[in-house]
Amino acid sequence: MNKLSKSILTLAIGITAFAAQAQEKELVISTKRNNDKSVALTAEKAAPGTYTVVLNFRELSNTSNVGEPIYRVRNSGDNILTLTPTNPNQSVGVSYSYSYIRGELNPKYNKEFLYALPYAKGKKVRAVESGFLNATYFGSTTPDDWKAYRFYTEDADTVTAVRKGIVVSVSDLYDEDTKDLKYTSKVNTIVVEHADGTLATYRGFKKGIFVKEGQTVFPGTALGMNNITNERYGISLMITYLKSANFGSNKNPKESKSLYGFITPYFCTTDNANGILTSQKYYSSALTPEVIQKEMTKKEIKNLGKK
Repeated sequence: MNKLSKSILTLAIGITAFAAQAQEKELVISTKRNNDKSVALTAEKAAPGTYTVVLNFRELSNTSNVGEPIYRVRNSGDNILTLTPTNPNQSVGVSYSYSYIRGELNPKYNKEFLYALPYAKGKKVRAVESGFLNATYFGSTTPDDWKAYRFYTEDADTVTAVRKGIVVSVSDLYDEDTKDLKYTSKVNTIVVEHADGTLATYRGFKKGIFVKEGQTVFPGTALGMNNITNERYGISLMITYLKSANFGSNKNPKESKSLYGFITPYFCTTDNANGILTSQKYYSSALTPEVIQKEMTKKEIKNLGKK
């Protein structure tokens, strides 16, 4: 192995941080030396969805300025950077580490996008704004834009998607009795990435989630059954987006700032076709054709009519 290859392969394993649940080797950066002495950096990922990668160059020689070392990866095999030699007769010298995180950095999204409630049409639920658990239990500071809801039902019920998207993460590990617990970190979770780069995180399913990673879901698609905690059946929901790739700010958990921004969603209910929910109030789901078909393709709408 030549000296160039050795330096390129001196890498640190990337670390992903979403909802404090890291998965080993979700994304790996590979390198290739081309015949023209350029070096191509390619991202290979196992999980669906978009990631943001930050490179930290330890050595970089015989190549032009690479600019801001932050890159978006949507597909496995995406070429994120090609280093071209300044002197074509010499090799590029490079050594780096990298970190990555789920989500597209600062995506363009509509703050007033209309979401469905996370239960079937006509279902009556109680919406409660949730506190920031890290502040409640671990002394962290609540983000300025924090917004999350807990949707309670009288009995166990089916949780449905609030918007079209791709299921990018499923954690279906826990089957413990949580009826009498006020809080537990052992919750089954689904993350759905929307077309505009926002992420919906649903937490609190019974074991046996209905959907799989990579699956496309639509408003009203059944995701799983809600679980019981503190003697109440419910599901937690928050809509977020990646607003920072400053991984170094998270060294002290109590002082760290969230890398994700939180969106206050507008919901379609029988009381209000387009409004922000009031905490502790009961609402009934109004799953209208407009909400269901808003982001569907013509083919998807046509297939919907066949069901």
